[in-house]
Amino acid sequence: MGCLLPDSLALSHREMELVDALRRLGGSARSAELARMLDVSEETVRRTIKALDKAGAVQRVHGGAFLAGPQSATSFARRISENQKEKARIAARAAAYVRNGMALFLDVGSTTAFVAEELRQKSGLTVVTNSVGAAQTLANHNGNRVHFLGGELQSNERGTFGFVTEQQVRRFALDLAILSADGFSAKQGILYHSAAEAQLARVVAECSEQLAVAIAHPKFDETAPHCGPSPRRIDLLFTDQAPGRKLAAALSGWGIKTDIAPGAGG
Repeated sequence: MGCLLPDSLALSHREMELVDALRRLGGSARSAELARMLDVSEETVRRTIKALDKAGAVQRVHGGAFLAGPQSATSFARRISENQKEKARIAARAAAYVRNGMALFLDVGSTTAFVAEELRQKSGLTVVTNSVGAAQTLANHNGNRVHFLGGELQSNERGTFGFVTEQQVRRFALDLAILSADGFSAKQGILYHSAAEAQLARVVAECSEQLAVAIAHPKFDETAPHCGPSPRRIDLLFTDQAPGRKLAAALSGWGIKTDIAPGAGG
């Protein structure tokens, strides 16, 4: 699940610690996540990543890094480096909707990773998640209780999926679930490339009082083969731009409220 380092590659103790942390986090991570895990500053993490990138042990992306190797093309870190400003604005809107003490679900999406960061300002949350990153971000902070779901770990998604994951999430009564998606169709609703992710999203919807989707606007133009929960089950869409006329009409027909994050200028 990590890269195989050449025998000739001599790394410092700190560099080896960071590589090991990346392995434990599923092969990729954001700089802030690594800084918390290693108990060092983000600047120290950035310098270490830069050195490791030069040595060929990791690949650096904006805001984080992933282990060099065959999994790089589908790495979570690559996805999380895209549309970062938009995702941060969306996350702020979604987190503002969360009240202290809520029970909520977060999935493995890159936008929900930003939501997890924003939720560090909340307290007393019960967080149920299949995301390695979300669990790491929120555990043992401000009185939050994190339940990390078991199941098969998929390192490229940094999360767990499958029958065990679905059975465990059914034990919870959730106030709110915040999901990501690979696409949003005016005909079928939210779509996923992974059948396992789509199935888990449908199960989570059954366990949640309210269901929200947090995605950046480029996903409005994407398609994928697997359907998520019924769009009529979705209550909220957090995004950064108004959807086009066709999707907007579909959202209205499904009763989905669209919450558009303000732009960088307010």
